[in-house]
Amino acid sequence: MTVGDQEHKASEIDDVYQTEFVSAFEGDVPAGTRTPSALRHRLRTAGPAIAAFILVLALWEGLTRLFDVKTFVLARPSLILERFILTSDVVWSAGFNTLFEAGIGLVAGTILGVGVAFVTIRWAPVREGLMPFAVAANSVPIIALAPIANGMFSLTSPVSKIAVVTVVVFFPVMINSARGLIEVDEDELELMRSYAAKPREIMWRVRVPHALPYFFSAMKVVAVLSIIAAIIAEYFGGSQDVLGQYILTKASLFVYADAWAGILVASILGVTLYAIVLVAERLIMPWHVSFRASDAT
Repeated sequence: MTVGDQEHKASEIDDVYQTEFVSAFEGDVPAGTRTPSALRHRLRTAGPAIAAFILVLALWEGLTRLFDVKTFVLARPSLILERFILTSDVVWSAGFNTLFEAGIGLVAGTILGVGVAFVTIRWAPVREGLMPFAVAANSVPIIALAPIANGMFSLTSPVSKIAVVTVVVFFPVMINSARGLIEVDEDELELMRSYAAKPREIMWRVRVPHALPYFFSAMKVVAVLSIIAAIIAEYFGGSQDVLGQYILTKASLFVYADAWAGILVASILGVTLYAIVLVAERLIMPWHVSFRASDAT
């Protein structure tokens, strides 16, 4: 092979490498690595969780029937499903009211958390003073916040519940977002500075993409936690047409099947919010290595 042939071959290899590198950076997996069995792989991955869920329900139903457990002690899944269907209008009305409180608090807490995270990047003294306080405040249990919020606002107003959810969401989002914005490889920053990049360009091209995985990790937690926080806040009083009061009232009357139906609605709402975060994560950051790996499997 002549020197010219060798150089031509090396150029072809380099072109292929650059094409695959750019495609991977943009979130595209090279065509040769895609397989039509990606859906089957995902189903196999979810299989053990589905099987475990069915097994738990089967054992729950079987053991309560075998030992003739009274419904006021532990209701059977079949009875819970029956009451869920029969009381669907009432329980879903309460569920949507709770979802409204949780949703407003989730959005408000997320906006405030991300905003404060950007502030901590801009001013180091703010970061050094705020982060220890944020970590300490994040350890405060939800049940301690609810009575205080109800005392600050009207007991029948949803504002107190929204405030509790906002506080619960704010700290995890702020801490994780700030961590993602701060813990950037110094070599990446030096490379951007060598190209005379402005601070704004460094922020949006380096820090924000680096912080997105941290942000979505927090969102996966607080999406479900927002429903929990809203329900706990509702236990301390307020409108009767919310999940917290619905569950509390039914449990106090020993109508546990109806209380479990309310818990089922809360679970559905929590899983739905979690799924929305997963979809948003996939749409916003398809370039992440975890998605490229799953697509290539």
